[in-house]
Amino acid sequence: MTEEQVLIKKYSNRKLYDLTRSRYVTLEEIAELIRQGRQVKIVDAETQEDLTNITLVQVLLEGEKRRNLLPVPFLHQLIKYGEIYQDFFRQYLSSSMETMISVQREAQEGVARWATLGDRKEAVPDREAAPAETAGNVKAELDSLKEKLRELEKKLGL
Repeated sequence: MTEEQVLIKKYSNRKLYDLTRSRYVTLEEIAELIRQGRQVKIVDAETQEDLTNITLVQVLLEGEKRRNLLPVPFLHQLIKYGEIYQDFFRQYLSSSMETMISVQREAQEGVARWATLGDRKEAVPDREAAPAETAGNVKAELDSLKEKLRELEKKLGL
């Protein structure tokens, strides 16, 4: 267990107990821990069986009640075609999420570089042409990254 990982025990009465903070927690509180960048591990209090996956699916399902994350026809297809389709979906979703995070990170870095160029232009007035040219390149790169992000969002249905 890493320093950032929170160990949670799940009891037979379905209560979840956070050993790190010595208190019971809800599924929403687990979601909030994850949003804060914490890793969670949920184990059965009696058997020590790892219940992390199934509990995180429950967290998503609780959110599904409010947002309709996955369309009904898609869920029907996922159930209908069984494990083969589920494995494909798992791999596709994982790959798409990694790509989307990478593109977002690159876009943020591009914006940071672009902002830094504005500061440099004021600091080095005798090199006006170079920062303007570089700023144009960064803007084109940023536009390209935004377009890639839009394409990913379309593929994910966001």
